[in-house]
Amino acid sequence: MLGMAMGGGGGGGVGLLAAALAAVAATWLWAALVRLVWRPYATARAFARQGVRGLPYHPFRGHDKEVKAMLAAASGETLDRGSHDFIPRVMPQYRAWMSRYGKVFVLSSGSTSSLFVARFDMVKRILSDRTGLYAKVDPGPAILALLGMGLVFTEGEDWARHRRVVHPAFAMDKLKMMTGAMAACAAEVIRAWEARAASAAGGEVTVEVGEQFAELTADVISHTAFGSSYRQGKEVFLAQRELQVIAFTSIYNRSRVPGMRYAPTESNRRRWKLERKVRDTLMAVIDERLAAAKDAAGYGSDLLGLMLEANAGEDGKRLMSMDEIIDECKTFFFAGHETTSHLLTWAMFLLGTHPEWQQRLREEVLRECGDAEAPISADALSQLKQVTMVLYETLRLYGPVTLNARRATADAELCGVKVPKGTGLLIPYAILHRDEEVWGADAGEFNPLRFRDGVRRAAADPSALLSFSIGPRSCIGQDFAMLEAKATLALILRRFAFEVAPEYVHAPADFLTLQPLQGLPIVLKLLDPQERGI
Repeated sequence: MLGMAMGGGGGGGVGLLAAALAAVAATWLWAALVRLVWRPYATARAFARQGVRGLPYHPFRGHDKEVKAMLAAASGETLDRGSHDFIPRVMPQYRAWMSRYGKVFVLSSGSTSSLFVARFDMVKRILSDRTGLYAKVDPGPAILALLGMGLVFTEGEDWARHRRVVHPAFAMDKLKMMTGAMAACAAEVIRAWEARAASAAGGEVTVEVGEQFAELTADVISHTAFGSSYRQGKEVFLAQRELQVIAFTSIYNRSRVPGMRYAPTESNRRRWKLERKVRDTLMAVIDERLAAAKDAAGYGSDLLGLMLEANAGEDGKRLMSMDEIIDECKTFFFAGHETTSHLLTWAMFLLGTHPEWQQRLREEVLRECGDAEAPISADALSQLKQVTMVLYETLRLYGPVTLNARRATADAELCGVKVPKGTGLLIPYAILHRDEEVWGADAGEFNPLRFRDGVRRAAADPSALLSFSIGPRSCIGQDFAMLEAKATLALILRRFAFEVAPEYVHAPADFLTLQPLQGLPIVLKLLDPQERGI
């Protein structure tokens, strides 16, 4: 009897356990079906009822296979040097789908439905929103390892708190004081070019400027951000370059297996090691600065010092933790050199293929900044109207970021289109910068004169240039990037004439930022003393 009772009880226990497991499995399966099947189909139907068409939904795989095939087919294409339409090469899928569905359409990636938005009125509404309705998307661990959870990705009160600390460091009066350091770093690189050219036949030398500008801008941000600790800054630069490759690879090689991006794969282990190196290096710099501040009047006048001063608060209570400070250092260090590096590279390409504009800028620089031996000042740089025009046109045609993404945090109405909560929003900056309805019939051409009356009068809408974004989330470091680019170009133009080398292959590529696939070789020719204004 006892054995029978125990056996019966055991059987009942197993049955209850099996029933419980079945219930859990059924619940999980139902949730998966809702997320992977019902919700995307419901979203597609909701848009279709409003006349917004799109790609048919494929559970699990989305359109990734089709996109990879298009990118692979386009990867071998090169452009004529006079063409600035890299869209078929860099984002062929969007060009193809726009021809099929128009400027606004629905697509999916995995279980996420997104609305592709290439209508400027809708984009302006998204980027100008101050309510949190259109938030940043989850960047994933690889991007966070590179950029940190700083101003770029924080939301709501966290974002406002971070901005209060970071914003004072990028005030124009503070940046002007860094002009000397920017010019000194650039002058060191240019002196090396000058020495090579002077010893070469005909005073000419070919330089791959893309790599040179990457090192120069890393040197600038190392000095202006970390002052005397600039050597540690160079260590951060090298680690972030490798993290950038890992982050880019993670975008196009996503695993459908849940949790794989956190698994101890070879790539993830390397990422974790680099992330620790960046964190430890930055923490050592910050600790050193905090210790020195106890015996000094302040934290220093570089970007880190200004940020630490703002973080201390009037009552001595820190607004941000040390981990948050480190994340902000990651953000402005990477963005501070990456954006300016590619801005300078593409500006050299455009000026190297448009010698008439190169000469116009040279004359302006000599007039406003003085001869090749005169020091560069922030006040003189502010007078370089034509240099500014060329830099804006460079940002329009070859902006560092080709695509931005947001998500609807609640049901929204976007310029008459009802957008369900959770829908992704894809904003193709590069395509919008070539929209003839906004920029005119010459939108695909290099024409700096469109900016002669300023950036707000260059197009049909004052906010049409999106390279630094617009609205409350616009790039806080845009003045830093423009100041550094002006200083560097001014120094180059006073000493060299240049052209794009014959071996250059015009193949823009998007590796998180837009850059020449095989670098940019430039032929530099030393100007004679008279041409340098001496």
